[in-house]
Amino acid sequence: MAIRHHLRAFFVFVVLLLQVHTSAQAQSLTGLQITTETTTSDPVTLELADLDAMAQHSFTTSTIWTDGEATFSGVPLSAVLASLNTQGSAVEMIALNDYKVTIPMDQLEDTVPIIATRMDGKVMSVRDKGPYWIVFPYDADPKYQTETIYSLSIWQLNRLKVLD
Repeated sequence: MAIRHHLRAFFVFVVLLLQVHTSAQAQSLTGLQITTETTTSDPVTLELADLDAMAQHSFTTSTIWTDGEATFSGVPLSAVLASLNTQGSAVEMIALNDYKVTIPMDQLEDTVPIIATRMDGKVMSVRDKGPYWIVFPYDADPKYQTETIYSLSIWQLNRLKVLD
């Protein structure tokens, strides 16, 4: 009888531990972590609600990764960085799978690119290039239709690192 009780308690503990671990993983999938190369302070994590509270920008464009046109909305990358008073020469953008690309700060425009939080009005799941996707208005100007720009269009974005 005592062995059954201990086994039951053990299994309840394991289930609770798995729930906590799964919850922590889910949290890390939705937050956008921002660090700087020179600071020793803790990273800043912006959740979807934090990004939604910032001024939004949207445009409709086709992409080489989607069928037809889609409407993307989110926050300009430059606005997110400005809101945190970050300064540097470039931003390393890192995806959930640790894929990295770097964009020089002088290539950031006021409203381009955006950290897209939604495609066609819907929050993007990890399966559909979410939680965040760096998107340019590709159809607006041929300058956004280059291999360099396409390579900067990182999806499943979850970390930004401001470089000196």
